[in-house]
Amino acid sequence: MNVLVAGATGYLGRFLCAEYARRGHHVTALVRDARRAEGLADVLVEAEVTRPETLRGIMDGMDLVVSSLGITRQADGLGYLEVDFQANLNLLREAETAGVRRFAYVHVLNADAMAGVPLVDAKSAFVDKLHASDMPATVIAPTGYFSDMGDMLAMARKGRVWLFGDGTQRLNPIHGADLAEAIADATDAGQSWAEIGGPDVMTQDEIARAAFAALGTAPRVTHLPDALRRAVLAVLPILPRRISGPARFFLTALGLNMVAPRFGTRRLTDHFAALAGEAARPPEGSRT
Repeated sequence: MNVLVAGATGYLGRFLCAEYARRGHHVTALVRDARRAEGLADVLVEAEVTRPETLRGIMDGMDLVVSSLGITRQADGLGYLEVDFQANLNLLREAETAGVRRFAYVHVLNADAMAGVPLVDAKSAFVDKLHASDMPATVIAPTGYFSDMGDMLAMARKGRVWLFGDGTQRLNPIHGADLAEAIADATDAGQSWAEIGGPDVMTQDEIARAAFAALGTAPRVTHLPDALRRAVLAVLPILPRRISGPARFFLTALGLNMVAPRFGTRRLTDHFAALAGEAARPPEGSRT
């Protein structure tokens, strides 16, 4: 099977390329700069997804397009409507023209509960277009990535983790490799929708304490009133988009239980331990 991965140089995209290749598929990675993607896939195709004319012909012969394309943190002056919505719509239209057999898209869990958040609204608007298309589709709604949990470890490393509310909101984030495997399973099976989380359901407070445990330090967790989180959300729209966009998404998600069916074997506690060990290791070539 010929698979094209969009967003291939991102956290999840790299795992997607590796997983589909592991299954014996021929993988093409769609990238903006091939120099950043050496060894990522069998074929590297350079294009600018916000410019549909650069996409013409690149999907000819493809059986599956998998897009994890989107903005997590603002960059390049582009907004969510330009990337999470329009760029993915450009991909879908080219896939339709090329006769691709299936289009898979990485969405977000609990999107309905986050209506009004620009990032989520842009993703949801694209999902609406995808469902309106005649293209067979797989929509994946993950809980969150291990990479997102790095902020918790960073706070713990500074000596204190700050949480809103009582810290009992539950989530089961997933490692990118486990998520890529679950996505490949879903597309192989022709699923239309898949909600996917990691193997361990933990409260925010438990995740904070796991971060301190990985560092070998005593837990210091401060719980701020949840009313403060809601107050910050109310004023964020007046701030610059590059600040308000990611903050509105993460602060809204913090107020929700983000739990999906469990998948995978990689555990967040082991991930924290690995990150802590890497940070403690002396730089190569340094004296000990």
